Amino acid sequence: MATLEPMSDFFTKRVNGYDEHMISNVEGCKEGYPLMASLLPPNTKELLDLGCGTGLELDEIFKLFPNVNVTGIDLCKDMLSALKAKHPDKNLNLICADYFKADFGSNKYDCAVSFETMHHFTHEKKTALYKKICDSLTSNGRYIECDYMVDTIDQEEALFAENARLRKEQGIGADEYYHFDTPCTIENQIKMLKNSGFTHIEQVFRKGNTTMLVATKNK
Repeated sequence: MATLEPMSDFFTKRVNGYDEHMISNVEGCKEGYPLMASLLPPNTKELLDLGCGTGLELDEIFKLFPNVNVTGIDLCKDMLSALKAKHPDKNLNLICADYFKADFGSNKYDCAVSFETMHHFTHEKKTALYKKICDSLTSNGRYIECDYMVDTIDQEEALFAENARLRKEQGIGADEYYHFDTPCTIENQIKMLKNSGFTHIEQVFRKGNTTMLVATKNK
C-alpha cells in the first residue's frame, strides 16, 4: 500500500533534484516553462505565482520581464529558499503559506500563473481558489495554468476514488494536504474557471498530460 506523504514533506525531500526532474522527466514541462512566459500580457508589472516552488517558470519569465514584481506563494519553505538563492536581485515577495487561505487582494495583479500545482485538489477547492484569483486580477487580467490533466472522466474519477481510499485507510482527513495526484479533465478545468468568473478560456498547449490554459477576466 502506498503511504501518502504530507505535501510540504514530499517536496522538501525532493528540492535538490526538483528542477532537473521537472525539465527532463515530465513530458511537456521543458516546452511549457518558456511558453508560459511568452503568454504573459506585455504590460505585466505585478504577477502572482501560486505554488511557485523553485521558480522554474520564473526563470523564463525574468528573461522577458526582468523588472516584474512577483508575489510567490508556496507551502515548502526550502523550495522558496532555493528560488530566492537563484534570483537574489529580483523583485520577489515570497510567502510560505497555504494559497487557499492567503489573501490575494482585489484588482492587484496583471497576471497570475500556476505550474503543475493544482492537480492535487478537489473541484470545490479549486473553484473557490479560481474565484479569488479572478478577483485579484486587474481588468482584462490573465490567469495562465499549466498542469497535469487527463483525457477522460473515467481516469479522473478513478484517481479521486483511489485518493479517497488511501486517505481512509491511513486516517487522513479530506482537508489535510497530502501528496497524491488527482488531475481533472480539460473540460472540467475549463468549466471550473468559467464558474469562477473568467469570461474566456483557451487551451493553448498540450504535450503528454501537460496542458496549458489561458483564462481572461472581463474579455
